[in-house]
This record gives sequence, structure tokens and C-alpha cells, in this order.
Amino acid sequence: MLFLPYLLNQAAEESSINFKQQYKDRYGMLRTEWRVLFHLGYFGDKTAREICDMSKMHKTKVSRAVSALETRRFLTRERQEADRRSEILRLTKSGQAAYKDLSSIAESYDQKISAELTEQENQVLREVLLKIAKL
Repeated sequence: MLFLPYLLNQAAEESSINFKQQYKDRYGMLRTEWRVLFHLGYFGDKTAREICDMSKMHKTKVSRAVSALETRRFLTRERQEADRRSEILRLTKSGQAAYKDLSSIAESYDQKISAELTEQENQVLREVLLKIAKL
């Protein structure tokens, strides 16, 4: 029997590879930039630390992604009064438009992957993945 973390990683990589072309071709984004954009679009304003915690990405990668998205004017930073070391990250109108565009493509891609499974398999898979991820 194959090691479960290996299988999970292979499935994640395979499912990410095809979608990667969408955000790369349309917006010139790297995977980390898409993930930061996704977190801000889906969950709303966050700090870089919160994105690190939620996404399990290293702070250096998040920091680089934030800088790249800020350069493209997809997000802004707002220093918090309570803790001057921390900044609230917020999508701009351009960032929201990119998120909306890519989310629509992601939803179609999700449906394409899901179509390969039965309704019951889809439900079980999502429940199990959520359980493993402890979301």
C-alpha cells in the first residue's frame, strides 16, 4: 500500500498543474501569488501571518507573493495601529476582478475533476480531505 501523504501530494500536484496554466497565462502569477490572492478573495482582509497559518506556506514565500501582488496593484497594505509590525492586506478592484475571473475558472475546473467521480465519491472525498486538513 502506498504511503498516504505521498498519494495526497501526488493528487494535489496533478490537480494543480492544469489549473496553474490559467493563472500563469492570464495574470503571470506564480502558485504562491494565486494562493495569497485566493485567501484574500475568499476569506477577506487578512494579515500575512494569517495567510501563512491558513495556507501552510512559509512566511518568506507569502512575503514575496504579497510584494508581487502589490506591484501589480492587486492588493494594498494597511499598517495596524495596535501592532505596527503587522499589516492588513486587502484586494484592490483589480485584485478582486482577477480573483473573480480565476474563481470562475477554478469552479469549472473543480466541476471537471468532480465529474470523474460519483456523487458519493465526491462527498466522501471532500469530507475526508476536510477531516485530514482539520478545517
